[in-house]
Amino acid sequence: MKRKDIGIDQKIKKIFLAGIIQGSNKGKVLYNQDYRKRIKSIFKKYLPETKIIDPVELHPKSAYYDSKKAKKVFYQSVKQCLCSDLIIAYIPEASMGTAIEMWECFKNKIPVWTISTLKENWAIKFLSKKNFLSFDELETYLKNNLKG
Repeated sequence: MKRKDIGIDQKIKKIFLAGIIQGSNKGKVLYNQDYRKRIKSIFKKYLPETKIIDPVELHPKSAYYDSKKAKKVFYQSVKQCLCSDLIIAYIPEASMGTAIEMWECFKNKIPVWTISTLKENWAIKFLSKKNFLSFDELETYLKNNLKG
């Protein structure tokens, strides 16, 4: 599919899957990561050839890394999002790491899509090319706009 079909202008080869990992949890407590499977499933259905970069899949135990390794993975994730054609971010509540990834992509003209009910949050409101209020809304958008 061409990006123009979804509001962009070239073929989407790589999508970076951003989203809340720790959120505002204190300590090494993670937000439920099941949303990642849902997002990947939706994109694989409509863009099956597209590679999805999921930092949690690459580093499932990252919250437990020592500071040196965690810092390396943090910067690596930011670099990975900058090598993508699109970033999709799930933000049910504030997420500082996700906001940084969104900002970097926005600055580098990589389209930012979000799934969030926080539509008045400035990072979501001003950095997102598209915000979907739900997974279903994202899927409906792709279904209606990615016709062969």
